[in-house]
This record gives sequence, C-alpha cells and structure tokens, in this order.
Amino acid sequence: MAFVLLIFTVVGCQQKEEPKPQYQFPTGPVAPVQSMEQEKLLREVVAKDPKNVNGWISLGNMMMDTSRFSEAVEAYQKALDIDPKNVDVRVDMGTCYRNLGKPDMAVKEYRRALELNPQHLFALKNMGIVFAYDLHDSKEAAKAFEKALAIAPHDPDAERLKQEMQKLKAAK
Repeated sequence: MAFVLLIFTVVGCQQKEEPKPQYQFPTGPVAPVQSMEQEKLLREVVAKDPKNVNGWISLGNMMMDTSRFSEAVEAYQKALDIDPKNVDVRVDMGTCYRNLGKPDMAVKEYRRALELNPQHLFALKNMGIVFAYDLHDSKEAAKAFEKALAIAPHDPDAERLKQEMQKLKAAK
C-alpha cells in the first residue's frame, strides 16, 4: 500500500510537460526488408497451393507496387489461369503492360476487362490514357474518356477527364 502511495506522490509532484508529438511513421513504399519477407511468404503460399488465386493476386500486386512489372504479369497470369473472369486483375495486368512499354498488350487487357464488365471505370480511364499518351490515338482516347464520364459523371477524376477530352479535341 505504501508503494502505491509513493507512486501517486511521485507522479503528482512531477512538473507537467507539454505533450510530445507522437512519432509519425513514414509513408510511401514498403521497406525493402519487409517486402522481401512478404514476398518470400507469398511465394511459399503459391508454391504449396498453386491454385490459390488470392495468393497469386497478392504476389502480383506486390510486384506491381515495387515496379517489377514482368513478375507482376507472370503472377497475374497465374491468377487469370485460375479465374479468367477477374476484371480487376486484367486491368492491373494491362497497367503492367503499359509500364513495360507494351501499350498494345495493355489495350488488349483493358478490352478483355470491358468485355466482362463494360462499366469498369478504371479499365476505361486507363485505356483512354494509353490511347492518348502511348498510342497517340485521340479519337479512341476520347471515346474511352466519354464512356467513363457517362458511367461516373461525378467521379473525382471527372473534371480532369473533361479537360483531357478538350485537349484531345483541340489537338485534332
């Protein structure tokens, strides 16, 4: 009991200090060591269970997030072998192809995604970007952006898409 009283006395007599700001964890890419450990775990998961579609998708996402686009395409293709109708994986794979300098392959994946889900906003936006900036096809880019705006006129990117469409039309 005396010990508890002593603690209260010591705590009560201490000078009040200004609260110290809490440490802010850095934002941005995952630390390399953590990524390596996570990658190792994911590779073990898919090695033990090659039909684990979520494992392949997670591995693909990790590879994409760390700009290892060829490896991401391989992982995404394994996921698509299991679940060929996964629209989001097709869109992500298209984005990897764009980053690999293969815009035609990117458009092919975006079109496959849109065959499965004609309302897929990211497929439309990404396809428009590839047409506009990689393939320099203003007409096809404008079509993709128009469809995206028709689907989601209040999307956070709507104003930017409208501006892009104006630039494309002005460039004709």
